[in-house]
Amino acid sequence: MKHLTLTKTKALQLIFLFGLVSLLGDIIYEGARGVNGPYLGILGANAAIIGFVAGVGEFLGYGIRLLSGYYSDKMKAYWFFTILGYGLLFTIPLLSLAGIWQLAALFIISERMGKALRTPAKDTILSQATKQVGTGMGFAIAEVLDQIGAIIGPLIFTIFFFVVGTSGKALSEYQTGYSFLWVPFVLLIIVLIFAYVFVKKNPEVLEKTVVMKKEQERFSKVFWLYTLFSFVTTFGFVNFALIGYHLKVQGIFSDAYIPLLYAIAMGIDAGMALVIGKTYDSLKNKWKNDNAGLFLLLVIPLLTMFIPLLAFSMNYEFIIISVIIWGMVMGTHETIMKSAIADITPLKKRGTGYGIFSTFYGLAVFGGSVMVGLLYDFSIPLLIIITIAVEIIALYFFYIMWKNSIQK
Repeated sequence: MKHLTLTKTKALQLIFLFGLVSLLGDIIYEGARGVNGPYLGILGANAAIIGFVAGVGEFLGYGIRLLSGYYSDKMKAYWFFTILGYGLLFTIPLLSLAGIWQLAALFIISERMGKALRTPAKDTILSQATKQVGTGMGFAIAEVLDQIGAIIGPLIFTIFFFVVGTSGKALSEYQTGYSFLWVPFVLLIIVLIFAYVFVKKNPEVLEKTVVMKKEQERFSKVFWLYTLFSFVTTFGFVNFALIGYHLKVQGIFSDAYIPLLYAIAMGIDAGMALVIGKTYDSLKNKWKNDNAGLFLLLVIPLLTMFIPLLAFSMNYEFIIISVIIWGMVMGTHETIMKSAIADITPLKKRGTGYGIFSTFYGLAVFGGSVMVGLLYDFSIPLLIIITIAVEIIALYFFYIMWKNSIQK
């Protein structure tokens, strides 16, 4: 069968189309994530419940990817899972109708399940386009567009709260903000359908015609060590929902400023993504090793250990610094996570690779969020000590992973 190749121009067009889809998606769910913690608090949830909801949502948002990734590979149903997953974003505007925290939690978790359905398939399609321009830079471009939406989304709530004012307790103010998200949802569906019509091909026929080394049939040792390291370092990464909850219950920032801080973090995320993506590709080219870019993962535990120490303080400056660091860590996570899987997994199992990695990542987010939520209600100093200790352990796993990576 004659394979159609994807030119560099077409590849960039596809990257930008998916970036636009991600931009609109992030306006929706990142806009909500900046206020979900305070909103659940208004509905009667405490820190432990918020941590549990955030953890379950993230676990399902990553854990289900094991199945969706496997079946997207097996069925070659990449576009089906992509469209279905994005369709479930409608549950976020539905938060405007939630009157109890249990229903709001269901909507939040449902959105995460939609992300689980779409992400391995979408990233597999996108990974082939990024091969044309460099996996690091390709995913960085998509991440920057993604984060533009992640900035706009929280700002919708910030501007709305500034315009109408908020007592911090008025349920209707939050629900009106959520209702605005119907507009980007409709636009997202339109762009996604256009992207499907524009390409309408599975990833294997988008592969660039280059001389490629023979791919292994099994996942490499580096893949499993990379997954293990990511699990440990992510376990100690504090969810922003809990940071937002802390800022609200302690009265450190008003409701309008909490999503603004999240928007700042997303802006930092976008800038970091470009730097990390470019550096990732440069290291691979310089050392002529597809695993060389993994060295940048060292940034994650080194920065993450400072977040709880600063974020759960009562000091404005420390909190703002923690938000900046949080955004830097997220930008590194998002860019290298997608780029590395594209480089260290065989194409025929790439959806499965994204799924396996995401399952462990989700387990880490779930366990870490529940732990931090419980520790917050029990002892903030103990919370800080434990999360820092986790990142120190992650440094050891990084060393083992890197040692094996450079031997390839």
